[in-house]
Amino acid sequence: MTGALAAASGRYALALAFRLLAKRVSERTRRNLAAARAALERNKRGGLLALGLFALSPLPSAQLFEAAGLARVRLAGFTLAFFGGRIVSYSIYAYTAKGLQKTSIGAAFRDSFTSPLSIALQVLMIGALVALTRIDWAKRLAVKTES
Repeated sequence: MTGALAAASGRYALALAFRLLAKRVSERTRRNLAAARAALERNKRGGLLALGLFALSPLPSAQLFEAAGLARVRLAGFTLAFFGGRIVSYSIYAYTAKGLQKTSIGAAFRDSFTSPLSIALQVLMIGALVALTRIDWAKRLAVKTES
């Protein structure tokens, strides 16, 4: 529970920090992010489904919270869903950790976090975040936004 609370608090703080950075992005990027936010808020059911899948998935959450901060998405529900997902996933991790500790699978798992490929994947995900902000979401989603 403590680990999930710490993870959720950290991600929430990350999103808030990226809200401050949103002032430094181009006007075009701000319009795109506003269109993505409007589409997410307009389609509540789809947004909740996506949020639920995210909360229980192993997707890198840092980049998603960075994007949420830039887009000025409402963070309370977003963070609560993340917290719930972490409670479930951390419980599974804790339950299986002792067994992994006694096998070579544990070493392979540990090595995957420090491998150049894993680090490159994280850098690639940050690049994907930047690319997502460059998409003309207003055009793609046919959303009218306020400037």
